[in-house]
Amino acid sequence: MSLFQHGVPELHKLLHRKEIKASELVNESFERIGQVDGQIKAFLTLDEENARSKAKEIDERIASGKDHGNLFGLPIGIKDNIVTENLRTTSGSRILENFNPIYDSTVVQKLKKAETITIGKLNMDEFAMGSSNENSAFQVTRNPWNTDYVPGGSSGGSAASVAAGEVLFSLGSDTGGSIRQPAAYCGVVGLKPTYGRVSRFGLVAFASSLDQIGPVTRTVEDNAYLLEAISGIDHMDSTSANVDVPSFSSSLTGDIRGLKIAVPKEYLGEGVGEEARNSILAALKVLEGLGAKWEEVSLPHSKYALSAYYLLSSSEASANLSRFDGVRYGYRTDGAQNLLEMYKQTRSEGFGDEVKRRIMLGTFSLSSGYYDAYYKKAQKVRTLIKKDFENVFEKYDVIVGPTTPTPAFKIGEKTDDPLTMYANDILTIPVNLAGVPAISVPCGFAGGLPLGLQIIGKHFDESTVYRVAHAFEQAGDFYKKLPQL
Repeated sequence: MSLFQHGVPELHKLLHRKEIKASELVNESFERIGQVDGQIKAFLTLDEENARSKAKEIDERIASGKDHGNLFGLPIGIKDNIVTENLRTTSGSRILENFNPIYDSTVVQKLKKAETITIGKLNMDEFAMGSSNENSAFQVTRNPWNTDYVPGGSSGGSAASVAAGEVLFSLGSDTGGSIRQPAAYCGVVGLKPTYGRVSRFGLVAFASSLDQIGPVTRTVEDNAYLLEAISGIDHMDSTSANVDVPSFSSSLTGDIRGLKIAVPKEYLGEGVGEEARNSILAALKVLEGLGAKWEEVSLPHSKYALSAYYLLSSSEASANLSRFDGVRYGYRTDGAQNLLEMYKQTRSEGFGDEVKRRIMLGTFSLSSGYYDAYYKKAQKVRTLIKKDFENVFEKYDVIVGPTTPTPAFKIGEKTDDPLTMYANDILTIPVNLAGVPAISVPCGFAGGLPLGLQIIGKHFDESTVYRVAHAFEQAGDFYKKLPQL
């Protein structure tokens, strides 16, 4: 049995009792990567020397009898758009292929304080733009349940590495579903926190008003521990919220009696596959059996979410990615004859097709004569979507539905059809537009591939989201099932 099949509390006890060592956990992580990452391709960069050195240091301190926090000595993978000091951070793009940061992001600083051990950086769609991990400039990550299928995106490496048992947990980022969708495809637990719960300082920006860093784990309990470690206000991020960080793990009581659940009819309607719909109906029966009550509701503006999201996120990307110009850092073309040519060639050669597509869409949306018709109107739609959620949350505790309309699709199946690819995030995007928290937990299988249950909560009420997710998880055994690699 893999040590990573234990949860955070069990590993914490084993380490403190000196029954295992941090170096054993790190050894297991690198051994597993050596065994399976040739198939999965989750990691872009490994930090083996530093990881082993840190594990040795922790072993010596354990031997001296010093007490530590819950996450000390546990191996973690970091999505490659989260800045790590002296550890290559590419954001999945050739334009940052050799970027070696001189500082840590706030979440990485917090993880170091919690004494986790960074194993390496995880593959992703370039600049977090994609739903399948096929947009990485370096490699295509594969789904551990069936390597012919995508792991989801953009945090596909984060989800695949946990599902494959390469690390205990990982960090991803979620702009329109980029944690929850791959978590559903890979049969793991992924949370997008409330916007502002976790600092974005040191996250390579895609769409600043939507991006959030969040945890990917095998169980809900592990997820709660990891969120506790990375949450909190940060003076380096003006959008981080000055709210208390509760003990999320303390909310995992298993008691959801009397809880009111809303099920949007739009989340089980047209475009949602029969397997996904049936798995949600089965999950609702489980939640009913635990004492919760559910009713059908409507989020009437959800149908506009996809259009509004791609206009807004592309507009913000157009502004954010203007900094990659070949002047300050990152890739610079050779042989340009003048400054303008250098800009054009650097960006043409450094960015992939999907990134160029979104920059062009965003620049068009922000341009004179089109701003009011597109960008401004999309912002108004965003407000309506946010109000839909607020109206439902006046009467209900959580909203439940599928994470994705279908299970994972085959690699190469949708690469020539961007609009169909975008539709994979149709159930996750409204959550980002509203800024509320949501989690995906495994709830079934279709054709041997996992399906996800999405639980959406009120602003800064991750505790209730975790309580429902944990109660559902413990009532079944989906989280115990592992891919056979």
